[in-house]
Amino acid sequence: MTQDLTTLLKVAVDGRPAAMDQLFAEVYDQLKRLARRELAGGPNPTLNTTGLVHELYLKLTLPDTLLLRDRGHFFAVAARAMRQIVIDHARRRHAEKRGGLQTAATLDDSVAAESLDVLNLIHLDTALDRLQALEPKLAELVEMRYFAGLSVEQIAGLRDVTTRTIGRDWRKARAFLFDAVNPQPTAG
Repeated sequence: MTQDLTTLLKVAVDGRPAAMDQLFAEVYDQLKRLARRELAGGPNPTLNTTGLVHELYLKLTLPDTLLLRDRGHFFAVAARAMRQIVIDHARRRHAEKRGGLQTAATLDDSVAAESLDVLNLIHLDTALDRLQALEPKLAELVEMRYFAGLSVEQIAGLRDVTTRTIGRDWRKARAFLFDAVNPQPTAG
């Protein structure tokens, strides 16, 4: 990158909106790769990678999002925004279709959020909200990993922790979400 993201964020927070434009120019290709991964394998997605990145740009240039602190915080906020965009898109698709084939929801490293059927994606979002209330760091990890497609190594670098810590937290978050999305019947 030609300029440090944290420096660009600080300039943008100081009231220079052109810095946010420059920031997006610096990370545009990376965001496109994340968006492509996010939308991969979805059943006839009407939201394309360019559309997702442009909607992300619009969300991140709102005045209240200019409180971004550093590179890690930028990608955490970007991941949350991608989640919101994809979930909103899934809700619209579900409202149009009202049903369809459903598959069991899993939170696999190789599966993008958009590859889940619409209803399971909505259930995942609800479960993620519950996780956010209990353990915000784990919910943010899921957003960064699952919705933004960042690797364990990338997240460890952004959070300044070991990959082992991120791996442990990832397993914990996946277990919570799996149980929340696929509840076991209670014996009665």
